[in-house]
Amino acid sequence: MGNHIADGETAGPAPSGVQSVDRAVSVLEILAQRGEAGVSEVAAELDVHKSTAFRLLGALEARGLVEQTAERGKYRLGFGIVRLAGAVTGRLDITQQSRPVCERLSEEIGETVNIAVLQEHYAVNLYQVRGPGAVGTHNWIGKLTPVHATSSGKILLAHLPEEERTDVLAASGTQKLTPHTLIARTKLEKNLAEARERGYAVALEELEIGLHAMAAPIRSRDGDVIAALSASGPTYRFTEERIHGLGPALIRGAEEVSRRMGYLG
Repeated sequence: MGNHIADGETAGPAPSGVQSVDRAVSVLEILAQRGEAGVSEVAAELDVHKSTAFRLLGALEARGLVEQTAERGKYRLGFGIVRLAGAVTGRLDITQQSRPVCERLSEEIGETVNIAVLQEHYAVNLYQVRGPGAVGTHNWIGKLTPVHATSSGKILLAHLPEEERTDVLAASGTQKLTPHTLIARTKLEKNLAEARERGYAVALEELEIGLHAMAAPIRSRDGDVIAALSASGPTYRFTEERIHGLGPALIRGAEEVSRRMGYLG
């Protein structure tokens, strides 16, 4: 037999905390997919005993994340989900409102287009459209990228109040990722000032060799910069000259998303 433990199982009789969390999330996903399900269906889907499924559903019900339907024994997602979703609605709206713009731009430019927001001291990518000419298998969605070495990070940094920018840069640690990464504060500040003035930021092989990127700011209804619209591609094709030629198109795209987010400026 040996002491092999099946994936996700623990050696002890009680499931681990992590496993319980994993199963609870799976329950939410099952209900999201099916609309509603009974204890037996959930147990079968998770491959657990009915008592385990019942316990999981009970814990989620106590938090308002699932509720029983009028037909007892059937469960569906509860309004507690809305409360949680409310915390990211702005970000979800950005993804939704930027979709047509990203699709059009990626066709127009032929490169990968991304939407990113600032999360603590990272730029995190929420949405991506690969252009017809996109090469490689880069999937940036959900990736936390360093603010000082990416075009999205730079444009988000450029529009932060100075004190906040200092804090974010201190937390990020500004590592030298390639020979081209700007780490000296004076050079980086000059670069960010140029980005503010020009309307878009540029990262030339600063995150990785062979990759160029540019990003423009997306504004909220209040005029605050809440996200970045970026385009990235291989250096041999997405040259510095081409990037600057595409600047006005990227700015127009970011302005269109801003208008969709309610910005009237």
